[in-house]
Amino acid sequence: MSRTKPYQPSLLRFLHGINALLVIAALISGFWVYDTFDQRFGKIPLPRINAIIDYHGTIGLTFFLFSPLFLIYSLWLGRKKLIQNNTIANLTQVGKPIWWATLQRCTNTLMIVAIVFAAGTGKLMDETWLPQGQLFHVAYSFHLIAWATMLICLALHLLMSAKVGGVPLLLSILSFRVRPDDHPKLWIKQLRDRN
Repeated sequence: MSRTKPYQPSLLRFLHGINALLVIAALISGFWVYDTFDQRFGKIPLPRINAIIDYHGTIGLTFFLFSPLFLIYSLWLGRKKLIQNNTIANLTQVGKPIWWATLQRCTNTLMIVAIVFAAGTGKLMDETWLPQGQLFHVAYSFHLIAWATMLICLALHLLMSAKVGGVPLLLSILSFRVRPDDHPKLWIKQLRDRN
């Protein structure tokens, strides 16, 4: 893969793009829910929208239903971009390119853990708790932690991707260019013939 013009598989771009939009929407709407109903750790002056909890729940449900597709892709075809058997050995080579690439794999893996954590704790929530002022449920506390974890992991994921591949790597995930051997008609074959 060329450092100046990296190419990301179209299936990855499709799944990653939808997942990224859902994550960002969940982070924004989740903060808005917190800002509307909780505010224990501070607030910003967002307009009060009581139905924001329903919007966040809809985004969360969509995320919960869609994220397994991205997780399967990541663990199946994208496994080389996650933690490997040689991760600990590579992390001892501080400052070398393999060290940075390994850190990126670690942040990719952490992002997947954050996705599972956020989706799982979200399913434990009851949408009536916050409007009723019930802020001390264990599931809600874990979901707040999941929100913060997701935000930190997303920032690390972007920073490490920028460090390892620069702007070309970041832009390659947004590209609409599709090679003939990577057409969406071939996605099932790609999954069958994983290498």
